[in-house]
Amino acid sequence: MAITDINAYAHLSDADVEALGAELDALRREIEADRGERDVRYLRRTIFAHRALEVAGRLALFASHKRSLWLLGTGALALSKIIENMELGHNVMHGQWDWMNDPEVHSTTWEWDMVCASPHWKHSHNYIHHKYTNVVGMDHDVGYKILRVTRDEPWEPRRTLQPLFNILLAATFEWGIGLHDLALKEVIAGEKSKDEAIPQIKLFLRKIGRQVGKDYVLFPALTGPNFRHTLTANLSANLIRNLWAYVVIFCGHFPDGAEKFTVESLDEETPGQWYLRQMLGTANFDAGPAMAFLSGNLCYQIEHHLYPDLPSNRYAEMSVRIRELCDKYDLPYTTGSLFVQYLQTLRTINKLALPDRFLRDTADDAPETASERRFAGMPATRGLKTAIAELRRKKLSRR
Repeated sequence: MAITDINAYAHLSDADVEALGAELDALRREIEADRGERDVRYLRRTIFAHRALEVAGRLALFASHKRSLWLLGTGALALSKIIENMELGHNVMHGQWDWMNDPEVHSTTWEWDMVCASPHWKHSHNYIHHKYTNVVGMDHDVGYKILRVTRDEPWEPRRTLQPLFNILLAATFEWGIGLHDLALKEVIAGEKSKDEAIPQIKLFLRKIGRQVGKDYVLFPALTGPNFRHTLTANLSANLIRNLWAYVVIFCGHFPDGAEKFTVESLDEETPGQWYLRQMLGTANFDAGPAMAFLSGNLCYQIEHHLYPDLPSNRYAEMSVRIRELCDKYDLPYTTGSLFVQYLQTLRTINKLALPDRFLRDTADDAPETASERRFAGMPATRGLKTAIAELRRKKLSRR
């Protein structure tokens, strides 16, 4: 099923893994020492772009009864929300800009433009997801508790509906993220105390009140007779933001090659093994500068998971070095077009809606689920990339 011995799966010795970790530590120190004015300029320009687009969108919607201005206002507002969500909110709350000591863009003060309360997201994402990345049973982002994306999770009849659940999650992604850390199922089952849950629920409800009041009452009301047009524009902008955030996040975590791990893999995990787990558990997608910016530079999901608290505008240059390290240690650098990465993700979601008896590949050697046992009986190789290539050649020779 999932990977238990990460060194064995990667076909690297203990010394190799620790040497890889040391090189990644050195790259971190290099970037930290080089942070400065150009990074600050990038952040300030990003904030300006976000605010300018929001103002332009809000102003256009004062005449939203005109179709052209409705489209202009909706588009500008959607872009503003995407930038705020992906390049600002997500990255600021990771602490990427804390080194500036600016309270406006500090991880402890930022509250983003979506229904999820920032303290809840920082716990479920910064702590749980990034510490236990793709560890089945510990990282709740593995399927977001509603989708089966690995055979390590047993099939249940309700899984037949997951293609529908996937569509609903995509359209309401901010609400799914908002509910994520509340663990309401555990509260109902008595596994989470009400003393812990009630303050969280109250904070979530207050955040919902602010967001709903702003987007669906206040701003539409300000446009007077265009209330209905502005309301639909705000709904559309939030839907576009939700769909884009969903695609970016899913393409970074569920394409082929984004591996899963057992809880046992964490036993005595070294810093080098933690780095290796991030590299093997995530995937990139190919993007130019504009798409990279609109994705919050999460097209570089591998780099983000290696260095979640380093400025995202540095991921592109770091990716060159990470590729070199992958070549040096014979590791795959999982990437592909956005279309291909999402197509693989969608195939996994729809395929695992079926009972295991309908699935062709083994539980240790499938596109979405692999373990070190997939290489049983193969001669030893130094690195994972060569091992995977040899395995493919072996399968082809059997046909």
